[in-house]
Amino acid sequence: MAIEAWFMDNTEEDKRLPHRPNPNELVPLDQLAELGVLYWHLNPKDYENDEELRSIREARGYNYMDLLDICPEKLDNYNEKLKNFYTEHIHADEEIRYCLEGSGYFDVRNKDDCWIRIWIKAGDLIILPGGIYHRFTLDTSNYIKLMRLFIGEPVWTAYNRPQDDHPARKDYIKSLTEKAGFPLEAH
Repeated sequence: MAIEAWFMDNTEEDKRLPHRPNPNELVPLDQLAELGVLYWHLNPKDYENDEELRSIREARGYNYMDLLDICPEKLDNYNEKLKNFYTEHIHADEEIRYCLEGSGYFDVRNKDDCWIRIWIKAGDLIILPGGIYHRFTLDTSNYIKLMRLFIGEPVWTAYNRPQDDHPARKDYIKSLTEKAGFPLEAH
C-alpha cells in the first residue's frame, strides 16, 4: 500500500477536497524522493513495538516524539491552527509525521514551483526535508492523529514564504542540484 500523490488543480474550492486535476496526474514515489520527501508504510496499530519505526528513529537520530490529534474537539484554536498549517512555509529542520489514525494532505512544491498533494493515511510516515515549501490541511474527514518526531528538542518555527535567503532553503536548493543522498533508504 503506497502513498498517493498528484499534481493539484488550481481551483479555489474547499482546501479539504482532493483537488485532483482532470485528467489526474499522479506523482510516483521516486519523484517525491527526488524532492527529498521520504516515505514508509508502517503498522500504526502497534507503533509502540514497531521494530521498523525504531530502526528509522535510531538511524535518523529522532529521539523526541509526541502525539497530536487534529480535530475541532481536541485541538485548541482549531481554525486558527489549521489556517497557520495551510500557509505556505518552510522549517529549518525536517518535518517528520507518522499518521496513526485519520487522514490529511501535505502539499509540497516541486522544482517548477507546482503544488503536489500528498494524501497521508493511517500507517504513512513521511519526512519533508528542511527548506521545502509546504503546507498541511485535513481532508473532509476532519481528523488525523499524528506522531511527530524530532532530533533533540522540538522547534516549531515556521517561516512563511518567501524565504529564499533562509539558510535551510539555500541548503535545500543546493541538495536538489547535487542530488544529495539520505542515510536511510525509504520505500
